[in-house]
Amino acid sequence: MNDALELLRTEPPLWIGLSVLLGLMIGSFLNVVVHRLPRMMERDWAAQCAELAGREPEPQPVFNLAKPRSHCPSCRAQITALQNLPLVSWLALRGRCASCAGVIPVRYPLVEAATGAIAGFLAWHYGFGPAALLAFVFCATLLALALIDFDTQLLPDGLTLPLLWAGLLVNIWGVFAPLQEAVVGAVAGYLSLWVVYWGFKLVTGREGMGYGDFKLLAAIGAWLGWQALPLVILLSSLAGAVIGIALIAAARMGRSVPMPFGPYLVIAGVVALVWGDGLIAGYLKLLG
Repeated sequence: MNDALELLRTEPPLWIGLSVLLGLMIGSFLNVVVHRLPRMMERDWAAQCAELAGREPEPQPVFNLAKPRSHCPSCRAQITALQNLPLVSWLALRGRCASCAGVIPVRYPLVEAATGAIAGFLAWHYGFGPAALLAFVFCATLLALALIDFDTQLLPDGLTLPLLWAGLLVNIWGVFAPLQEAVVGAVAGYLSLWVVYWGFKLVTGREGMGYGDFKLLAAIGAWLGWQALPLVILLSSLAGAVIGIALIAAARMGRSVPMPFGPYLVIAGVVALVWGDGLIAGYLKLLG
C-alpha cells in the first residue's frame, strides 16, 4: 500500500491519469444525482402534503439514487454494465440506445468528461495529497448543484447542507482556510444574500432569489473562508450579467423569465478556489 502511494506521489502523470478515471466514474454518478434527486424531492413533498391533508400517501415503487437500475427512458430497457462505462459507452453506441436506437442526450457524456477534466486539473494543480481529493469533492458537488438549479431552479438541502458542514470539518485542519475564517465565511455567506433578498423584496415586492442560494454561498464560505466571499459575489454577479444579457440578446429568454443564480455562484466558487488568492493579490497590488 505504501509503495503504491509513493508511486502516485513521485509519478504525477500516473496520479493525474488515475484522477481523471475517478472523475469520469463520479461524473456518471452525478448524472444520476442530477436526474433523480429533484424527483425524489417531489415525491417527498407529495407524501408530506398527503399527510398534512390527513390522507395516506399513495404507494409508489422504490425510487432513489440506487433503485431502479438505469434504463432507457424510451424503451425502458435496462442499461448493462458495459453500456454504462463513462464516456466510452456513449461513443461506442454513437449516442443511441442499444435496444431501440433512441437518442441518448449528449449532456451525459459532457458531464462525465467535465468531471474527469476537473479531477485531472485539480490533481495537477494541488499535486498528490488530500487537498486535491477534497477540492474535487467540493467542485463535483458544486457541478451537481449547478445542473440541478439550471434544470429545476432548486438547490437541494441534501447537497448544500452537507457541503457546508463538510467545509467546516475540512477546515478544522485549515486545508483551504483557517477554521475561524471558515465559520465566519459560512455565517457571512448566508447573511449577505439574506440581506439582499429581503432588501429586494421590500423595494419591489418580489423575490429575487431563493433560500437555496443563501445556503450555497454559506457552503462556499465554509470551504474558502470569509475573505473569498467578496470575490465570489463579484464574479457571480458579473457572470450572471454577462450570460443573462447574452441569452436575452440571443432571444433565448425574455427579461421576465427567472434565471437561476446558483450556476453563477458555482462558477465563482470554483474560480475563487483555484485562482482566488492570485486574483485578490493582483487586485491589492493594483490598489497599492
